[in-house]
Amino acid sequence: MHNTDFQLHPQLAADCFEVCDLPLSKILLMNDSQYPWFIQVPRLNGVSEVIDLNECQQNQLWYESRVLSELIRDEFNPHKLNVAALGNMVPQLHIHHIARYNSDPAWPKPVWGLAPAKTYDKVEKQSLTQRMQTLLKERLC
Repeated sequence: MHNTDFQLHPQLAADCFEVCDLPLSKILLMNDSQYPWFIQVPRLNGVSEVIDLNECQQNQLWYESRVLSELIRDEFNPHKLNVAALGNMVPQLHIHHIARYNSDPAWPKPVWGLAPAKTYDKVEKQSLTQRMQTLLKERLC
């Protein structure tokens, strides 16, 4: 279903850690420990909008988004789940899935640009990416 020559946008590669590949999408963890913040990127080159995907790909994208969203809700118990595809800075289609709390540094505003990122330490990053990888793969079987 995906392009084997897929290239992740350099900004996403610089800002995130890879969690796993789903049938259509690559799941990333944003390197900001203030928010459980995951990014879903369809592994297709040259795609900037959801409408660039065919119907089957769109259905798979939304299915994977739903599974990721449910997992975030179940694991992190947020007050609100923000799901958005903006693409103003990074044109490659990607969908943010961010667990929000009324106690987080940006609440109730968007997370972008409000507080400097607090990067994960190596142990936190490894633990969270491995846990999410395992749980995502369990839910998609």
